Amino acid sequence: MRRDLYVAVFISGMTTLAVELAASRLLGNVFGTSNLVWASIIGLILICLAGGYFLGGAWADRSPSFRTFYTILLWAAILIALTPVISRPVLQIAANAFDRLQMGILFGSFAAVIVLLSIPITLLGTASPFAIRLAAQNTDKLGSISGRIYGISTLGSFIGTFLPVLVLIPTIGTYRTFLAISAVLLIFALYGMWRAGGWRAILPYLWMPLLVAALTWRGLPGSDKVTQGLVFETESAYNYIQVLELGDFRFLRLNEGQGVHSVYHPQQLAYFGPWELVLAAPFFNPPPYDPANIEAMAIVGLAAGTTARQATLVFGEIAIDGIEIDPKIVQVGRHYFDMNQPNLNVIVQDGRWGLQQSRRRYQIISIDAYRPPYIPWHLTTREFFATVRERLSDDGVLVINVGRGRNDRRLINALSATILSEFPTVHVMDIPDTFNSMIFATRQPTQPENLLHNLKILSERGDVHPLLIFAMQRTVENLQPPPPPATVFTDDLAPVEWITNEMILNYLFLNEVEAPQQ
Repeated sequence: MRRDLYVAVFISGMTTLAVELAASRLLGNVFGTSNLVWASIIGLILICLAGGYFLGGAWADRSPSFRTFYTILLWAAILIALTPVISRPVLQIAANAFDRLQMGILFGSFAAVIVLLSIPITLLGTASPFAIRLAAQNTDKLGSISGRIYGISTLGSFIGTFLPVLVLIPTIGTYRTFLAISAVLLIFALYGMWRAGGWRAILPYLWMPLLVAALTWRGLPGSDKVTQGLVFETESAYNYIQVLELGDFRFLRLNEGQGVHSVYHPQQLAYFGPWELVLAAPFFNPPPYDPANIEAMAIVGLAAGTTARQATLVFGEIAIDGIEIDPKIVQVGRHYFDMNQPNLNVIVQDGRWGLQQSRRRYQIISIDAYRPPYIPWHLTTREFFATVRERLSDDGVLVINVGRGRNDRRLINALSATILSEFPTVHVMDIPDTFNSMIFATRQPTQPENLLHNLKILSERGDVHPLLIFAMQRTVENLQPPPPPATVFTDDLAPVEWITNEMILNYLFLNEVEAPQQ
């Protein structure tokens, strides 16, 4: 029976961490993946486990029975299975509240789901102290038994850390991940109950596997979010992905959906966002600068390929390396956003690593790798921008999309200062009617007037694509004064999340910022 206890605590530890990771996706689809959400989930798990340890020890002293132990695990298992079913209508309400910034409903929904998750996690927390009580027949070995049980539980937690993210969620989705986790715990708990009390002991609980089987077979009909124009949704190891269709436009949204990452329209090419503004980047070089000089560009954060499509139309079939970490987004881009340009080389890789491994030099490198609300910190440091400079041609230009607050430009100023530690010149423009800015950094010293002069020259030619003229005009009209000195981010210290978290709190409580578009 002691060996069964070891297996039980292994599965309990695995289940606890698997539920934590699955819960992060369940909540992240609606509330995003910010550090604030993660802190809430991790804090919940730790508090519930602490409560479970206290409860489990006292419970085991009152009823040191294997049947009691397995009964606790059975109820934890069935509550895990019911979590996505019960939480779905609450989360759908929360998603609508998020779109309308109804903060009371939003926080109420978040609290409701947190409470729902707390019950099975607390029950799982009872497993280790309860198992120690059952296994400790010889008090002379209590220390070694306790260490063995907590060690085995932690090994289970190690497996549970990777199983949902790398295997279950990308393969069967968040909903069935909860059911799979529940089924493993449920099957073993029933087996343990049978070993402890025979068939009569498990008969009152046979409805539980039948319910899990029915939930698995039936699934959750409808969509995870009640979203206007939803034509496709899926999950990957990185994101919850939505494709919306409104009229002839298609939009790519990820996770909580507060940012539009790609746009597609069969005829219209200007989307009044950050995508087409990338095209203006090389024309900060001294005039006259010919579009024919553009031979290659890299896009870090390809998403569904809006910028790549625009660049191909404007510059012709130049070589484009599109770096995107999420392979499912690439699939969505090809199927729904016509991301099939023959000159586009898609690299499924982390942006920094992909750029480091490239042997090509580019006239344009675009950084638009938001995983809202954050720019990945390792794409904001002096060391990263040194790599970018090395990958640019002598006339190359870096352009990066940055979010800001209504009265908070600290992130723009810090990124500008960091880039200036490796580049001679930066230019900043604010995208109208958004809270996004574009930072352009040139490999050679330049003046903002260069863009205006190049615009005048190209406007007089008859062979320049109108989308390029539009992008240059929009950039010229919205150029900002040079940013003031600020903190330089390094690989050792890059508090981008700290600054962004303050912007999020202002967004939630003061409605001061808008989620960045990508």
